[in-house]
Amino acid sequence: MRGKGVVAGQLIANSKNSWLEFFSHWKFFMRTSFVLWISSFVIHLASAQDSPAVFTRLSRDFFKNGEQTLLAFEPISRATRDSVVKLDLNGNTVALAAVIDASGLAVTKASEIKEGKLTAWLANGKEVDVQFFAKDDENDLALVQVNAKNLKATQWATGETSVGQWVITPGIAETPQAVGIVSVPPRKIPPPRAYLGVVLDFKSPDAKIAQVLEGLGAEAAGLKPGDVILALNDSLVDEGKQLVKTLRQFREGQAVKVRVQRGEEEFVATIKMMAPKPERGRGFDRADRMTPMGSVTSQRAEDFELAIQHDTVLQNWQCGGPLMNLDGKAVGLNIARAGRVASYALPASVLIQAIARLQTQAETTGRKTGQLKTSQPLEERQN
Repeated sequence: MRGKGVVAGQLIANSKNSWLEFFSHWKFFMRTSFVLWISSFVIHLASAQDSPAVFTRLSRDFFKNGEQTLLAFEPISRATRDSVVKLDLNGNTVALAAVIDASGLAVTKASEIKEGKLTAWLANGKEVDVQFFAKDDENDLALVQVNAKNLKATQWATGETSVGQWVITPGIAETPQAVGIVSVPPRKIPPPRAYLGVVLDFKSPDAKIAQVLEGLGAEAAGLKPGDVILALNDSLVDEGKQLVKTLRQFREGQAVKVRVQRGEEEFVATIKMMAPKPERGRGFDRADRMTPMGSVTSQRAEDFELAIQHDTVLQNWQCGGPLMNLDGKAVGLNIARAGRVASYALPASVLIQAIARLQTQAETTGRKTGQLKTSQPLEERQN
């Protein structure tokens, strides 16, 4: 019996050792498998990161000004192309224009209209003569007469524009010239800085001149160091800082009248506000209006009392025409190419008032020359 017990105990011990050995091997197997799985995952992840991503590049046809994108807005352009003309000056395209009357009256960007032979291209492919009638310097607008029939007056939108809304620039073709999105609410676009051409002595209690700058208006008017400016356009000047602040309201080319004290004498001088020429001999020519991307901005791209900013990429000659919303109504008139992706448009509310003033001015000229004819008042065409 004792021998049997010993044998049974050895069997149990051997069985227990076998199970322990089995679990030991199982744990080793699982740990090894887990380590191998993690290693293979890391290697796969690393190789995936090293491999170039596979993606499909968007065709340029579907870019904002791509062919397919412009085709999506074609119905609006097709419906409004008879309200747009393309203006040529001496055979070169300089601007678009928005028709405001079926008789051929149109408005455009004034600073692009110079002396020379002015013609217009129509949606039907014909070129016709154009007469210049009136100009609004404040808004850079010109009123012209297009010698054509069957034109359609632009329909102006009555609501406000919203940031993020689509806007379309139609031309005389069925496809739009460009499309974009309103990026900034209507705001004032300040003029570029212009100067009298003096450096003030701010240690002095009054507006005393310390230096007269060469080549600017103050030098041409005969001002000298030591002169004291007493008044600007009949408004008294108490100190230099006040004078500087007031002068910021004037733009290049405007003239101001100053009352000056020199010793015991006082005199009045008229000074033309001027912008200093850039260094290195560069003037205000085409090269100075190049954006960083090499495109040309408008000759006048600043100094508007109220303008809509949108990101439409326009050529400078594509200004002067209407800017349409998705309802086919004009929210404004493109007035300036200001940067690579910044264009300005005068809001419809500003245009309606400006056009009324231009028509009054033109009708006075027309009565004298017998040339101007209109069909119906502007206010009636808004309904």
